[in-house]
Amino acid sequence: MNDTRGEVLFERPDWLEREEEALAPYAMRTSLSSGRLHPEPVHPYRTLYPRDRDRIVHSTAFRRLMYKTQVLVNQTSDHHRTRLTHTLEVAQISRTIARRLGLNEDLTEAIALMHDLGHPPFGHAGESALDECTRLEGGFEHNLHGLRLVTELEYRYADFPGLNLSFEVLQAQAMHSKRPESPELAAYLGVGRPLLEAQVVDAADSLAYDTHDIDDALSLGLISCADLEQVPFWTRTVELIRHKHERLPPLQFQPTAVRALIDWQVSDLLEHTLVNLRQAGIRTLQDVRAASKILVAPGEEVRALKAELEAFLHERVYRHHRVMRMAHKGQRLLQGLFDELCRHPDQLPERYQARVANAPLRRVVCDYLAGMTDRFAQDEYLRLFQPYTPL
Repeated sequence: MNDTRGEVLFERPDWLEREEEALAPYAMRTSLSSGRLHPEPVHPYRTLYPRDRDRIVHSTAFRRLMYKTQVLVNQTSDHHRTRLTHTLEVAQISRTIARRLGLNEDLTEAIALMHDLGHPPFGHAGESALDECTRLEGGFEHNLHGLRLVTELEYRYADFPGLNLSFEVLQAQAMHSKRPESPELAAYLGVGRPLLEAQVVDAADSLAYDTHDIDDALSLGLISCADLEQVPFWTRTVELIRHKHERLPPLQFQPTAVRALIDWQVSDLLEHTLVNLRQAGIRTLQDVRAASKILVAPGEEVRALKAELEAFLHERVYRHHRVMRMAHKGQRLLQGLFDELCRHPDQLPERYQARVANAPLRRVVCDYLAGMTDRFAQDEYLRLFQPYTPL
């Protein structure tokens, strides 16, 4: 409605009531949230989880995913996936699954958009390098670093460090870590199984990178369709699309097969997750926490087919000589930067030099390197070690 000054006023919908009407009884509701570490006023037209999502999207760490390696470094091609495009695809698939299961889509999307924030440059090779560099300080693990990013290292807000995300988004990140014994995770663990929204993101992440790594490997010539004839998941998918499309043009073959492979996995995941929820008698959040197993999971057939696909990827793609060359190069580069900056911390940007007074130098250097994109890390290496490179 319009008031006398011509300003537009909005009737505030009762979003909490809408959640009660729309969500399944085992979904996470805003009204049940543990809130934020630093209390904030209620927003007039956005609830907790949409604000989390928006904060993640506007963060520096999220933008940097554009130039961070998924499998191959960014300079390899303009078309293969980066951490950013992978993250967006995971978020898209996760929302679709969450909607069908009656889960909280906003929370699911926030978890998905955050899940890879902590990855350093050069993918898992970069993570291994930083883990080795900081071995005496407890090592490096990208999920833990992602948690530190959004609770400490991001600096967009004057009233609190980090992004001050909701407890549920932080907990999903913490429960995804491969190092549950880490003391910084203690506040988030010990409650049972992850929320279904977090389980959805884990499943969507796995099926997305398996399928899209096949797509990128084909496009970049690391493997051929003939190589994939030894992978039953692929050959059975090709049979399905050939049956549906009698005349499939060559340019459309690969994207059609990739799309069908994703559709098969998502459909199977939904079918068996609904069975799991019914058989386990899941009716509340407490039931989800107390469940004897992860509930968002594919059936036995797809699980077996997926394992064969992943074995092929590890043997033929992730250990391909082109991938390994770039991985080792990235590791050498990060090791060189780490050693040089630890020897001469006065070369760190002022913001990181200021942190050295209150944090171990090697951890501060690791944080600086982990935040770099592939491109910036290579440029920084040239600036430090090549005498004729502009500073």
